[in-house]
Amino acid sequence: MTEPGALPGRPRTGTIGGPATERATCVLAPNPSPMTLDGTNTWILAEPDGRTAVVVDPGPLHEEHLRNVVAAVERTGRRVGLTLLTHGHPDHAEGAGRFAELTGSAVRALDPELRLGSEGLSAGQVLTVDGLELRVVPTPGHTADSLSFQVMADRAVLTGDTVLGRGTTMVSHPEGDLGDYLDSLRRLRSLTADDGVHTVLPGHGPVLEDAQSAVDYYLVHRAKRLAQVETAVEAGLVTAEEVVARVYADVDRVLWPAAEQSVRAQLAYLRAHGLIPDGPPAG
Repeated sequence: MTEPGALPGRPRTGTIGGPATERATCVLAPNPSPMTLDGTNTWILAEPDGRTAVVVDPGPLHEEHLRNVVAAVERTGRRVGLTLLTHGHPDHAEGAGRFAELTGSAVRALDPELRLGSEGLSAGQVLTVDGLELRVVPTPGHTADSLSFQVMADRAVLTGDTVLGRGTTMVSHPEGDLGDYLDSLRRLRSLTADDGVHTVLPGHGPVLEDAQSAVDYYLVHRAKRLAQVETAVEAGLVTAEEVVARVYADVDRVLWPAAEQSVRAQLAYLRAHGLIPDGPPAG
């Protein structure tokens, strides 16, 4: 889900759909909207010589899309051995149960309620599936259960809604938390500096081929948004609706409800850090 008002253009981008790296292929779900951009990216991951694939974020409960994903795996002579979820929002996870029926695969997620099977996921865990190695990277903030998956051999990271291929993400208040989100961006930034990660495989939008620039842009964008919200409060605005009307005045009103969620998270963050006075609930 995207936050409105983000600037276009920053890092160099690839295309949506089809192969993205040696081990990652995208199947685009047919659910485009202002919040999902072109649709949800369902990722198929496999070693070049492996016969078992991992699918990340089957997407919405859309029978044709789910069958298209299965067919894309089978065309390569592989089967789906495992399904992973970056988080529980319906545009990523609603189809997971049906996808498990179609493939016989377990579904693993941070949230126990989303799992199908006995195993969950934990921070830093390395998953090995037919030679493919994925590291679980905790990236809460957009939601409390948000995870990313580092494809180590490709120097790539699947980011779900934490970093998108176009625009910037919203913090889904109250289930998300801005402080956690900023920490998650810094954690992803360290992957680009310490582990050489250079490619972002996002949950929506095109592939980003300069991961470090993408994360840096997000950090700068969040700092600017916080400053704008703080200025609005200093001008006497106290509710999320009032702040959105000021800060997002040039944005299509259809996107204001999404903006309000991020603004509520920003107000909570500013109050928690003593940067604005306590006031009425941010609603």
